[in-house]
Amino acid sequence: MPEPVPRADAAEARRVAVDLGERSYDVVIGHGLLDRPAAWESPPVGASALIVTNSTVAPLYLNRVLPVLRERHRRVHSVELPDGEQHKDWPTLNRVFDALLQARCDRGTTVYALGGGVVGDMAGFAAACFMRGVPYVQLPTTLLAQVDSSVGGKTAINHPMGKNMIGAFHQPRVVVCDLDTLSTLPDRELRAGLAEVIKYGPIADWAFFEWIEQHADELLAREPGALQHAVTRSCEIKADVVARDEREDDLRAALNFGHTFGHAIEAGLGFGVWLHGEAVAAGMVLAAELSNRLGMIDEQTGARLAALLERCGLPTRPPALAADRFLELMRLDKKARDGDILFTLLNGPGRAVVRSACDDLVREVVERTPQRA
Repeated sequence: MPEPVPRADAAEARRVAVDLGERSYDVVIGHGLLDRPAAWESPPVGASALIVTNSTVAPLYLNRVLPVLRERHRRVHSVELPDGEQHKDWPTLNRVFDALLQARCDRGTTVYALGGGVVGDMAGFAAACFMRGVPYVQLPTTLLAQVDSSVGGKTAINHPMGKNMIGAFHQPRVVVCDLDTLSTLPDRELRAGLAEVIKYGPIADWAFFEWIEQHADELLAREPGALQHAVTRSCEIKADVVARDEREDDLRAALNFGHTFGHAIEAGLGFGVWLHGEAVAAGMVLAAELSNRLGMIDEQTGARLAALLERCGLPTRPPALAADRFLELMRLDKKARDGDILFTLLNGPGRAVVRSACDDLVREVVERTPQRA
Protein backbone atom coordinates (compact mmCIF):
# COMPACT_ATOMS: atom_id res chain seq x y z
CA MET A 1 0.00 0.00 0.00
CA PRO A 2 1.33 3.50 -0.84
CA GLU A 3 2.17 5.66 2.14
CA PRO A 4 -0.42 8.40 2.63
CA VAL A 5 0.32 12.00 1.79
CA PRO A 6 0.73 13.95 5.04
CA ARG A 7 -2.00 16.47 5.73
CA ALA A 8 -1.05 20.10 5.16
CA ASP A 9 -2.23 22.44 7.91
CA ALA A 10 -2.43 26.00 6.56
CA ALA A 11 -1.85 27.42 10.04
CA GLU A 12 1.04 25.15 10.95
CA ALA A 13 4.54 25.80 9.72
CA ARG A 14 7.24 23.18 9.92
CA ARG A 15 10.76 24.08 10.94
CA VAL A 16 14.03 22.49 9.93
CA ALA A 17 17.11 23.54 11.90
CA VAL A 18 20.44 24.06 10.16
CA ASP A 19 22.87 23.51 13.04
CA LEU A 20 26.01 25.56 12.45
CA GLY A 21 26.79 26.85 15.93
CA GLU A 22 26.62 30.64 16.05
CA ARG A 23 25.55 30.65 12.37
CA SER A 24 22.58 28.33 12.94
CA TYR A 25 19.19 29.20 11.48
CA ASP A 26 15.82 27.69 10.69
CA VAL A 27 14.10 26.83 7.44
CA VAL A 28 10.41 27.63 7.94
CA ILE A 29 8.03 25.74 5.64
CA GLY A 30 4.31 26.41 5.40
CA HIS A 31 1.46 28.27 3.75
CA GLY A 32 0.81 32.02 3.85
CA LEU A 33 4.18 32.76 5.46
CA LEU A 34 4.90 35.92 3.47
CA ASP A 35 1.95 37.52 5.26
CA ARG A 36 2.78 36.09 8.70
CA PRO A 37 6.07 37.58 9.89
CA ALA A 38 5.50 36.17 13.37
CA ALA A 39 6.18 32.72 11.88
CA TRP A 40 9.67 33.82 10.86
CA GLU A 41 10.79 34.13 14.49
CA SER A 42 12.81 37.30 14.61
CA PRO A 43 14.88 37.78 11.48
CA PRO A 44 17.29 40.73 11.72
CA VAL A 45 15.84 44.11 12.69
CA GLY A 46 17.69 47.20 11.54
CA ALA A 47 17.22 50.66 10.14
CA SER A 48 17.21 49.62 6.50
CA ALA A 49 16.47 46.68 4.24
CA LEU A 50 16.88 45.93 0.56
CA ILE A 51 14.62 43.45 -1.22
CA VAL A 52 16.31 41.84 -4.22
CA THR A 53 13.78 40.37 -6.66
CA ASN A 54 13.28 40.03 -10.40
CA SER A 55 10.92 41.15 -13.13
CA THR A 56 8.81 37.98 -12.90
CA VAL A 57 8.42 37.76 -9.11
CA ALA A 58 8.10 41.47 -8.31
CA PRO A 59 4.58 41.91 -9.78
CA LEU A 60 3.40 38.83 -7.86
CA TYR A 61 4.86 39.23 -4.38
CA LEU A 62 6.79 42.47 -3.84
CA ASN A 63 3.76 44.43 -2.61
CA ARG A 64 2.93 41.63 -0.18
CA VAL A 65 6.39 41.64 1.35
CA LEU A 66 6.90 45.42 1.57
CA PRO A 67 4.37 46.09 4.40
CA VAL A 68 5.65 43.10 6.36
CA LEU A 69 9.22 44.36 6.25
CA ARG A 70 8.19 47.95 7.03
CA GLU A 71 7.10 46.64 10.42
CA ARG A 72 10.73 45.66 11.06
CA HIS A 73 12.76 48.32 9.25
CA ARG A 74 12.38 52.10 9.05
CA ARG A 75 13.52 52.20 5.42
CA VAL A 76 12.78 49.45 2.92
CA HIS A 77 14.15 49.62 -0.61
CA SER A 78 13.93 47.21 -3.51
CA VAL A 79 15.81 46.41 -6.70
CA GLU A 80 14.31 44.46 -9.60
CA LEU A 81 16.70 42.36 -11.68
CA PRO A 82 16.11 40.80 -15.10
CA ASP A 83 14.93 37.19 -14.89
CA GLY A 84 16.98 34.24 -16.06
CA GLU A 85 20.21 32.30 -15.51
CA GLN A 86 21.85 34.26 -18.32
CA HIS A 87 21.73 37.37 -16.08
CA LYS A 88 23.58 35.75 -13.17
CA ASP A 89 26.70 37.80 -13.88
CA TRP A 90 28.81 40.77 -12.77
CA PRO A 91 26.77 43.51 -14.48
CA THR A 92 23.54 42.30 -12.85
CA LEU A 93 25.23 41.84 -9.48
CA ASN A 94 26.46 45.43 -9.68
CA ARG A 95 22.83 46.58 -9.87
CA VAL A 96 22.40 45.23 -6.33
CA PHE A 97 25.49 47.10 -5.11
CA ASP A 98 24.26 50.24 -6.89
CA ALA A 99 20.93 49.99 -5.08
CA LEU A 100 22.61 49.49 -1.70
CA LEU A 101 24.90 52.48 -2.16
CA GLN A 102 22.28 54.79 -3.66
CA ALA A 103 20.01 54.07 -0.66
CA ARG A 104 22.92 54.88 1.69
CA CYS A 105 22.71 51.46 3.29
CA ASP A 106 25.18 50.55 6.02
CA ARG A 107 26.31 47.49 7.96
CA GLY A 108 22.96 47.37 9.74
CA THR A 109 21.16 46.66 6.48
CA THR A 110 19.46 43.34 5.85
CA VAL A 111 19.21 41.99 2.31
CA TYR A 112 16.11 39.95 1.44
CA ALA A 113 16.19 37.54 -1.51
CA LEU A 114 12.66 37.30 -2.96
CA GLY A 115 12.69 34.92 -5.89
CA GLY A 116 14.23 31.72 -7.20
CA GLY A 117 17.73 30.36 -7.13
CA VAL A 118 19.31 33.05 -9.30
CA VAL A 119 17.95 35.84 -7.10
CA GLY A 120 18.95 33.96 -3.94
CA ASP A 121 22.49 33.34 -5.16
CA MET A 122 23.07 36.95 -6.25
CA ALA A 123 21.42 38.54 -3.21
CA GLY A 124 23.42 36.27 -0.90
CA PHE A 125 26.68 37.00 -2.72
CA ALA A 126 25.98 40.74 -2.59
CA ALA A 127 25.27 40.45 1.15
CA ALA A 128 28.51 38.54 1.65
CA CYS A 129 30.52 41.28 -0.10
CA PHE A 130 28.78 44.54 0.82
CA MET A 131 30.81 46.25 3.55
CA ARG A 132 32.47 42.84 4.04
CA GLY A 133 29.24 41.17 5.02
CA VAL A 134 25.69 42.07 6.03
CA PRO A 135 22.84 39.76 7.08
CA TYR A 136 20.41 38.37 4.57
CA VAL A 137 17.17 36.40 4.52
CA GLN A 138 16.01 33.91 1.90
CA LEU A 139 12.38 34.14 0.69
CA PRO A 140 12.48 31.47 -2.05
CA THR A 141 9.52 31.39 -4.45
CA THR A 142 10.44 28.38 -6.62
CA LEU A 143 10.49 24.71 -5.70
CA LEU A 144 14.13 24.37 -6.70
CA ALA A 145 15.16 27.25 -4.46
CA GLN A 146 13.06 26.00 -1.54
CA VAL A 147 14.54 22.50 -1.54
CA ASP A 148 18.11 23.31 -2.53
CA SER A 149 19.72 26.64 -3.32
CA SER A 150 18.24 28.71 -0.47
CA VAL A 151 19.64 26.34 2.18
CA GLY A 152 23.32 26.03 2.98
CA GLY A 153 24.86 29.43 2.32
CA LYS A 154 26.41 28.82 -1.10
CA THR A 155 26.19 32.06 -3.08
CA ALA A 156 27.68 32.79 -6.48
CA ILE A 157 27.48 34.18 -9.97
CA ASN A 158 28.41 32.44 -13.21
CA HIS A 159 31.43 32.97 -15.43
CA PRO A 160 31.16 32.33 -19.19
CA MET A 161 33.50 29.37 -18.70
CA GLY A 162 31.67 27.76 -15.79
CA LYS A 163 28.65 27.85 -13.49
CA ASN A 164 28.87 29.36 -9.98
CA MET A 165 32.61 29.88 -10.30
CA ILE A 166 32.73 33.20 -8.41
CA GLY A 167 31.09 33.28 -5.00
CA ALA A 168 31.27 32.93 -1.23
CA PHE A 169 29.83 30.94 1.65
CA HIS A 170 27.44 33.21 3.54
CA GLN A 171 24.67 31.70 5.65
CA PRO A 172 21.22 33.35 5.76
CA ARG A 173 19.59 34.32 9.05
CA VAL A 174 16.38 32.47 8.18
CA VAL A 175 14.84 30.77 5.14
CA VAL A 176 11.08 31.27 4.69
CA CYS A 177 9.50 28.78 2.26
CA ASP A 178 5.95 29.94 1.57
CA LEU A 179 4.44 27.00 -0.31
CA ASP A 180 1.66 29.25 -1.65
CA THR A 181 4.20 30.84 -4.00
CA LEU A 182 4.41 27.53 -5.86
CA SER A 183 0.86 28.07 -7.14
CA THR A 184 2.14 30.72 -9.57
CA LEU A 185 5.15 28.69 -10.70
CA PRO A 186 5.10 27.71 -14.40
CA ASP A 187 4.85 23.95 -14.97
CA ARG A 188 8.34 23.82 -16.46
CA GLU A 189 9.83 25.47 -13.36
CA LEU A 190 7.92 23.09 -11.06
CA ARG A 191 9.27 20.07 -12.93
CA ALA A 192 12.80 21.50 -12.78
CA GLY A 193 12.46 21.81 -9.01
CA LEU A 194 11.30 18.21 -8.75
CA ALA A 195 14.68 17.12 -10.17
CA GLU A 196 16.35 18.45 -7.02
CA VAL A 197 13.71 16.77 -4.83
CA ILE A 198 14.24 13.43 -6.59
CA LYS A 199 18.02 13.79 -6.16
CA TYR A 200 17.82 13.37 -2.40
CA GLY A 201 16.43 9.84 -2.59
CA PRO A 202 19.27 8.12 -4.48
CA ILE A 203 21.99 9.86 -2.45
CA ALA A 204 20.56 9.71 1.09
CA ASP A 205 17.10 8.19 1.58
CA TRP A 206 15.85 5.48 -0.76
CA ALA A 207 12.56 5.30 1.15
CA PHE A 208 12.00 8.95 0.20
CA PHE A 209 12.68 8.05 -3.43
CA GLU A 210 10.02 5.35 -3.21
CA TRP A 211 7.63 7.86 -1.62
CA ILE A 212 8.18 10.22 -4.58
CA GLU A 213 7.46 7.32 -6.95
CA GLN A 214 4.16 6.76 -5.14
CA HIS A 215 3.18 10.43 -5.04
CA ALA A 216 4.62 11.96 -8.21
CA ASP A 217 1.13 12.70 -9.54
CA GLU A 218 0.21 14.62 -6.39
CA LEU A 219 3.42 16.62 -6.59
CA LEU A 220 2.81 17.50 -10.23
CA ALA A 221 -0.74 18.51 -9.29
CA ARG A 222 0.69 20.72 -6.48
CA GLU A 223 -1.24 18.93 -3.75
CA PRO A 224 -0.41 20.93 -0.59
CA GLY A 225 0.34 18.00 1.70
CA ALA A 226 2.61 16.32 -0.84
CA LEU A 227 4.52 19.54 -1.49
CA GLN A 228 4.98 20.27 2.20
CA HIS A 229 6.33 16.79 2.85
CA ALA A 230 8.64 16.89 -0.17
CA VAL A 231 10.06 20.30 0.73
CA THR A 232 10.44 19.42 4.40
CA ARG A 233 12.19 16.09 3.82
CA SER A 234 14.48 17.61 1.19
CA CYS A 235 15.48 20.40 3.58
CA GLU A 236 16.03 17.90 6.41
CA ILE A 237 18.46 15.91 4.29
CA LYS A 238 20.31 18.98 3.09
CA ALA A 239 20.43 20.56 6.57
CA ASP A 240 21.96 17.39 8.00
CA VAL A 241 24.66 17.31 5.33
CA VAL A 242 25.42 21.05 5.60
CA ALA A 243 25.69 20.84 9.40
CA ARG A 244 28.38 18.17 9.04
CA ASP A 245 30.25 19.76 6.12
CA GLU A 246 29.45 23.47 5.75
CA ARG A 247 32.11 24.30 3.17
CA GLU A 248 31.89 21.23 0.94
CA ASP A 249 35.20 19.73 2.02
CA ASP A 250 33.96 16.15 1.66
CA LEU A 251 30.48 14.95 2.64
CA ARG A 252 28.56 17.88 1.18
CA ALA A 253 29.82 17.05 -2.30
CA ALA A 254 27.31 14.17 -2.27
CA LEU A 255 24.60 16.78 -2.85
CA ASN A 256 26.07 17.35 -6.31
CA PHE A 257 24.68 14.13 -7.78
CA GLY A 258 24.06 14.88 -11.45
CA HIS A 259 25.58 18.33 -11.16
CA THR A 260 29.00 17.69 -12.72
CA PHE A 261 27.37 16.57 -15.96
CA GLY A 262 24.53 19.08 -15.45
CA HIS A 263 26.75 22.13 -15.10
CA ALA A 264 28.57 21.11 -18.27
CA ILE A 265 25.22 20.95 -20.08
CA GLU A 266 24.27 24.44 -18.87
CA ALA A 267 27.59 25.97 -19.84
CA GLY A 268 27.85 24.07 -23.12
CA LEU A 269 24.40 25.12 -24.34
CA GLY A 270 24.60 28.65 -22.92
CA PHE A 271 23.18 29.56 -19.53
CA GLY A 272 19.38 29.69 -19.55
CA VAL A 273 18.76 27.41 -22.56
CA TRP A 274 18.06 24.48 -20.22
CA LEU A 275 16.84 25.16 -16.69
CA HIS A 276 19.19 24.04 -13.94
CA GLY A 277 16.89 21.22 -12.83
CA GLU A 278 16.55 19.97 -16.40
CA ALA A 279 20.32 19.79 -16.78
CA VAL A 280 20.63 18.04 -13.40
CA ALA A 281 18.00 15.47 -14.44
CA ALA A 282 19.94 14.47 -17.54
CA GLY A 283 23.13 14.64 -15.47
CA MET A 284 21.72 12.18 -12.92
CA VAL A 285 20.96 9.67 -15.68
CA LEU A 286 24.55 9.95 -16.92
CA ALA A 287 25.93 9.70 -13.38
CA ALA A 288 23.78 6.64 -12.68
CA GLU A 289 25.01 4.99 -15.86
CA LEU A 290 28.61 5.76 -14.86
CA SER A 291 27.87 4.24 -11.43
CA ASN A 292 26.56 1.12 -13.15
CA ARG A 293 29.60 0.84 -15.43
CA LEU A 294 31.79 0.97 -12.31
CA GLY A 295 29.81 -1.87 -10.73
CA MET A 296 28.35 0.27 -7.94
CA ILE A 297 24.63 -0.05 -8.79
CA ASP A 298 22.61 -2.43 -10.93
CA GLU A 299 20.79 -1.47 -14.10
CA GLN A 300 17.40 -1.54 -12.36
CA THR A 301 18.35 1.31 -10.01
CA GLY A 302 19.34 3.55 -12.91
CA ALA A 303 16.23 2.53 -14.86
CA ARG A 304 13.93 3.43 -11.93
CA LEU A 305 15.59 6.82 -11.62
CA ALA A 306 15.23 7.53 -15.34
CA ALA A 307 11.61 6.36 -15.32
CA LEU A 308 10.70 8.68 -12.43
CA LEU A 309 12.42 11.65 -14.06
CA GLU A 310 10.62 10.98 -17.33
CA ARG A 311 7.30 10.62 -15.50
CA CYS A 312 7.89 14.08 -14.03
CA GLY A 313 8.44 15.54 -17.49
CA LEU A 314 12.20 15.92 -17.15
CA PRO A 315 14.85 15.19 -19.78
CA THR A 316 16.61 11.86 -19.44
CA ARG A 317 18.77 12.32 -22.53
CA PRO A 318 21.57 14.87 -22.69
CA PRO A 319 21.72 17.47 -25.46
CA ALA A 320 23.93 16.94 -28.48
CA LEU A 321 27.27 17.85 -26.91
CA ALA A 322 30.36 15.91 -27.93
CA ALA A 323 31.98 13.75 -25.28
CA ASP A 324 35.22 15.72 -25.49
CA ARG A 325 33.27 18.94 -24.95
CA PHE A 326 31.72 17.41 -21.83
CA LEU A 327 35.16 16.51 -20.54
CA GLU A 328 36.55 19.97 -21.31
CA LEU A 329 33.74 21.71 -19.43
CA MET A 330 33.80 19.30 -16.49
CA ARG A 331 37.49 19.95 -15.92
CA LEU A 332 36.48 23.53 -15.10
CA ASP A 333 33.99 22.33 -12.48
CA LYS A 334 34.64 23.51 -8.91
CA LYS A 335 34.89 19.89 -7.78
CA ALA A 336 37.78 19.04 -10.14
CA ARG A 337 41.08 18.39 -8.36
CA ASP A 338 44.52 18.39 -9.97
CA GLY A 339 43.02 17.84 -13.39
CA ASP A 340 40.80 14.94 -12.25
CA ILE A 341 37.05 15.28 -12.66
CA LEU A 342 35.19 14.27 -9.51
CA PHE A 343 31.72 12.80 -9.82
CA THR A 344 29.06 12.17 -7.21
CA LEU A 345 28.06 8.57 -7.92
CA LEU A 346 25.71 6.03 -6.38
CA ASN A 347 27.19 3.27 -4.25
CA GLY A 348 23.89 1.49 -3.93
CA PRO A 349 20.36 2.89 -3.49
CA GLY A 350 20.39 5.76 -1.00
CA ARG A 351 24.19 5.97 -0.78
CA ALA A 352 26.52 8.38 -2.56
CA VAL A 353 30.27 8.53 -2.98
CA VAL A 354 32.54 11.09 -4.63
CA ARG A 355 35.23 9.69 -6.88
CA SER A 356 36.98 10.16 -10.20
CA ALA A 357 36.60 8.07 -13.34
CA CYS A 358 38.91 7.68 -16.29
CA ASP A 359 38.23 9.81 -19.35
CA ASP A 360 37.71 6.80 -21.60
CA LEU A 361 34.90 5.47 -19.42
CA VAL A 362 33.24 8.88 -19.14
CA ARG A 363 33.54 9.32 -22.91
CA GLU A 364 31.95 5.91 -23.43
CA VAL A 365 29.03 6.74 -21.13
CA VAL A 366 28.34 10.01 -22.96
CA GLU A 367 28.69 8.49 -26.42
CA ARG A 368 26.47 5.50 -25.69
CA THR A 369 23.68 7.48 -24.01
CA PRO A 370 21.07 8.52 -26.59
CA GLN A 371 21.04 12.29 -27.04
CA ARG A 372 18.11 14.63 -27.54
CA ALA A 373 17.55 15.69 -31.13
